Amino acid sequence: MDKKAMLGHKVRRLRRDSGLTQVQMAEMLGISASYLNLIEHNQRPVTVPLLLKLGQTFDVDLQAFAEDEETRLLASLKEIFADPLFAASELGRQDLRELASVNPTLAQAVVTLYQAYRETREDIQVLAEKVADRDKLQLVTTTGFPVEEVGDFFHAEGNHFPELEEAAEALLDGLDLQNGDLQRALTDYLGHEANVRVRTMPSEVMGYSLRRFDRHSRRILLSEMLSGSGRTFQLAVMTALLQHRDLIDRIIGRAKLSNDEGRRLARIGLANYFGGAVVMPYQRFFEAARALRHDLEILERRFDVSFEQVCHRLTTLQRPGAKGVPFFLIRVDNAGNVSKRFSPGGLHFARFGGACPRWNVHDAFRTPGVIGTQLARMPDGTAWFSIARTVTKTGFGFRSPPQQFALALGCDVAHAGQLVYADGVDLDNVEAATPIGVNCRLCPRPDCGQRAFPPLNQRLAIDENLRGISTYGFAPGIER
Repeated sequence: MDKKAMLGHKVRRLRRDSGLTQVQMAEMLGISASYLNLIEHNQRPVTVPLLLKLGQTFDVDLQAFAEDEETRLLASLKEIFADPLFAASELGRQDLRELASVNPTLAQAVVTLYQAYRETREDIQVLAEKVADRDKLQLVTTTGFPVEEVGDFFHAEGNHFPELEEAAEALLDGLDLQNGDLQRALTDYLGHEANVRVRTMPSEVMGYSLRRFDRHSRRILLSEMLSGSGRTFQLAVMTALLQHRDLIDRIIGRAKLSNDEGRRLARIGLANYFGGAVVMPYQRFFEAARALRHDLEILERRFDVSFEQVCHRLTTLQRPGAKGVPFFLIRVDNAGNVSKRFSPGGLHFARFGGACPRWNVHDAFRTPGVIGTQLARMPDGTAWFSIARTVTKTGFGFRSPPQQFALALGCDVAHAGQLVYADGVDLDNVEAATPIGVNCRLCPRPDCGQRAFPPLNQRLAIDENLRGISTYGFAPGIER
């Protein structure tokens, strides 16, 4: 902990959840009630010895407890209040910082409310387009908000679920894997334990489905378009849904999701998490990743999984005592739409727009299948090392060709030395790093030639007699 940890709101929440008064908690921690009161109001930091005492006394995960939640909330608030909706607002950065630090619960409520506002505004726009074309008028509903809710839940859990890891390990311990055929072992297990048969079906029967469970005939139908490793993974996912549904639903209960759509999405996400834990067992995968210095293509072959599955699994390695590199992961299509993101490593992605065009994840489409590397620097001075490569999703024949996406996996430059891809890169030369931002609307850089939009919180400097590197000129440091 290099900087003072102002964790007053977390200490206060822990005290209230434990049903303690300030006097009672202070006595348990060996400090005065007045000092605890100052801590809870962020007038005193939580020192390292006190943080350790909190961990011993209340059995909390110190890394999760000390996580810089304020920084994440502040980034979201800055993005929200950069919206033209708040152009007349006199709120400054210090106001937002105080909101995130003093009342993070209220700050999160503001983020949630803005999400709902954005979804509603988009619904109205779509509905207006439908009304304009009366032949296509129909009821429009949104699925975006449940996706955001579930994403926030996975982020809050650090994308790590110990209960599912333990269940996957218990399953593997009970399987007959003498011949190393996991697919056959899972097929036998489902037959014996769940009275379910597995059939591989032709594509003309399955259509655009890769997996289907027929409850009446108790059959799992797998498409012939799936690879062998893909079939194994889908059987592991079905094992989660059939044999561990109660466990998954208990985990979902912690999320307090607002509707059934969100709960269904979370159930699918957790079943996929279990599937990854089965085909890539935690300890074995963790040790292999560390020994191979995260050579993704070797890990892909060793565990007979896809490149994307390896990247996913690396973001989940957060077990106390065996923590992996805190990776972030983002997936985009060739139009720049973000379809997947995990950020336990602390990099803040834009929640309401695309990604920076200078980021190498977009360049990956130029060289399909080739891993590219990038040392990048954010406007706040933080440096990140990332790799990017295209991945291809299963197609369904000539009329439905495979989908192509680009994946970026990266970490804070402090951890980059653990990656084989950083060999030969001068990680200390941050000045040579590619300058990137969250997105154009939020980036304050005045010298970016790839800017698509002017920054929302800067006043434009319009001069018809001057043409700079960007179409949009503005005066740095002068905010609206």
